[in-house]
Amino acid sequence: MTHAAGNDQLTFQDPVTRFPDITPPVQDQPEPGLDRELVPQTDRGHDSYRGTGRLEGRRALITGADSGIGAAIAIAFAREGADVALSYLPAEEADAEDIRKVVEGAGRKAFLFPGDLSDPVYCEELVRGAVRELGGLDALVNNAGRQIAVEDLADLGDEQWQHTFDTNIRAIYRVTRAALPHLEAGSTIVSTTSVQAYQPSPHLLDYASTKAAINTFTKGLAQQLAPRGIRVNAVAPGPIWTPLQVSDGQPKEALPHFGKNTPLGRAGQPTELAPAYVFLTSPESSYVLGETLHVNGGTPMP
Repeated sequence: MTHAAGNDQLTFQDPVTRFPDITPPVQDQPEPGLDRELVPQTDRGHDSYRGTGRLEGRRALITGADSGIGAAIAIAFAREGADVALSYLPAEEADAEDIRKVVEGAGRKAFLFPGDLSDPVYCEELVRGAVRELGGLDALVNNAGRQIAVEDLADLGDEQWQHTFDTNIRAIYRVTRAALPHLEAGSTIVSTTSVQAYQPSPHLLDYASTKAAINTFTKGLAQQLAPRGIRVNAVAPGPIWTPLQVSDGQPKEALPHFGKNTPLGRAGQPTELAPAYVFLTSPESSYVLGETLHVNGGTPMP
C-alpha cells in the first residue's frame, strides 16, 4: 500500500517506532516521584497532542493530574476545549505548575488543588473547590494511584495495604460520590484501572487488587447511572513510562526492561493514553458504558 508524498506524519505512523524503545537506567525517586526528574523524560503531549474541539466547553476534574498519565489527560482535555481542575499531592507542586502553564497556553483555565486523596475530608473539599472554580462539573477522571512493589507477602504490611486501598479505590468512591450531585445528563466518569487487574504481578498484590476493584466498581456504577444519562467507563493502561515506576513502583533491576515484553516491544508514553480518555469523555462514545478500554501495546486480555 502506498501513501501520497507529504502525508502528515501524525496521521500515518508505525506504532512500533512512533516513540522510542527506551531502556531506562536504574534510578530512584522518593514517592510520589516527579516527571521533571525522570530519565528518560516522558512524552505527555506537549508537542505531540493535537486537539480538534471534541470537549469544547467541558469542565473536568482530573486526579493525579500533575505527571504521567494524568498530566497527558489534562493537556489533551485542554487542547480539546475543556477547562480542568487538577488534583495532586503537595510534593508534586512543581510538576502541577508546569501542566497549568500548558493548559493555559491552550487558552483554557486550570485550577490547582493539592492534597492527599487518602484523606476523606480532602476528597470532599476537592469536589467543592472544583465545582466552585469551574462553575460546575460534567467530567470526572479518577486517575490517581499508588504503586509500591513488595516482593514477599510477609513484607506487605497492614499500613501499606490500607494506604494503597485508600488512595486507589476508596478515593474513587469518595470523589465520585461527592461529584454525583453536580453531574447532569451527558456527564462522564472515567477511571484508571490497569493491566494488573487481569495479569497481576506477584510483587504488586495490593495495587493489582485495587485495580480489579476499580473494574468492578466501574461496571456496577455504569448500570446504576445509565438511566440518568451519566456514562461510566475505565481505561486499563499497560506498561506506561511514568514517575510511578521509579518511586518504588517496580523493582529497580526491572527498570531497564520495562515494557519490552509487549507485542510492540516497548513501553508506552503517557500521551498514548490520552485519546482513550478523550473518546470516553466525548459524545462520540455515547453508547459506551461500563467498558474497560485496554491501552497496553497489544497484550491480549481475557
